[in-house]
Amino acid sequence: MEETISLKELFDTLKKRFAMILLITVIAIAISGIISYMFLTPIYQSSTQILVNQSNEGQQNYDINQVRTNVEMINTYRVIIKSPTILEKVQQDLGLEESTSQLNNVVTVNSEQNSQVFTVSVQHAEPEMVAEIANSVASTFESEIKTIMNVDNVKILSKAEVPISPIKPSPMLNMAIALVVGLMAGVGLAFLLEYIDNTIKNEQDIEKQLDLPVLGVIAEMNEKQIQQSNRMSKARVGSERFEA
Repeated sequence: MEETISLKELFDTLKKRFAMILLITVIAIAISGIISYMFLTPIYQSSTQILVNQSNEGQQNYDINQVRTNVEMINTYRVIIKSPTILEKVQQDLGLEESTSQLNNVVTVNSEQNSQVFTVSVQHAEPEMVAEIANSVASTFESEIKTIMNVDNVKILSKAEVPISPIKPSPMLNMAIALVVGLMAGVGLAFLLEYIDNTIKNEQDIEKQLDLPVLGVIAEMNEKQIQQSNRMSKARVGSERFEA
């Protein structure tokens, strides 16, 4: 019985504070949408794939040891791609204003486990520039690795293309998160206000606070009811005088 009453009180609190909860949620969604669409800079991403193949041209069958060596060398290639040796040349070829450390932050190298193919991804605020940087990094690496490590087993599989839409920010995702956060904040504030509100509003509060039974209740009357009651009282008094 206690659990039913407690659950009913929870729903009553939510019902009573529903307007406040809805207002907080709408404000949170609106703020998130305004920030996402008007203040956050769109970031685009483009990628190119590079293959580390076998260096023995005359060998017809794959050597598993050679393949394993090529896969292990990807970690070395990852470091070389993000090194100043490659990024400085990319900066000079494209005439970029970004420093090599800034380029290092926008270039990422990923590879699948036990795969000879790895992906060079670039994120930038300009869609055309992001594809140029990715392709320049790949081509510079392909040409410079021959001098750096004296190998020719690297080949570009696919070039980066100009992206159509940004990958972030995602306004709809941000607004969905704001919806959840605003709803939680509104519900939490509703229960907090209900907890700190110790005013007596009805007879149930009197029984709860004083632990005494309620013997009677004075009903509330509006102005129209008061005027009607006064007229009835005057009529009753006049009738009594007439009878006397």
